[in-house]
Amino acid sequence: MLKENIKMIRKQKGLSQEELAIKLNVVRQTISKWEQGLSVPDSELLISLSEALDTPVSVLIGETISEEKTDSLEAISEKLEIINLQLAQKKENKRKIWHYFFVGVCILLILIMIGIIIMDNAYLEWNYNDPELAVMGVGVHSFVWIFVRLIPIFFIGSVVGICLTRKKK
Repeated sequence: MLKENIKMIRKQKGLSQEELAIKLNVVRQTISKWEQGLSVPDSELLISLSEALDTPVSVLIGETISEEKTDSLEAISEKLEIINLQLAQKKENKRKIWHYFFVGVCILLILIMIGIIIMDNAYLEWNYNDPELAVMGVGVHSFVWIFVRLIPIFFIGSVVGICLTRKKK
């Protein structure tokens, strides 16, 4: 809502992100983050943005605000609080997805390692005179050889990922 409005109105006014950033005394990356929805302007910057784009704050936020509250700091703060809560929820959801991804990778690595241990190099006793079986045996041996050498790296990386994405109190 806010991010689309900033981008659309900026383009309608024929301004680049750089030009708008100069008007607001911020860096271009700040405008980019607003337009991508990665952050939101604080109430003072939102008022400056509305002045730079010659657009009411209520239009930027994307909702009509009752007349007595139009462009008041209280109304802007309420809207920004809602937007910040939405951004926090998105960030929390992304954290959960990554956390469960790393947990899944750890579980998968453990299960594959258990399978390799249970198999106990049984492929070495296969009849390698049969070309198809020989190719399969070489493939299994290659997989096991590479997997056993790389599992510590992936497992440690996944454990670090789990630690970094755990919920902080």
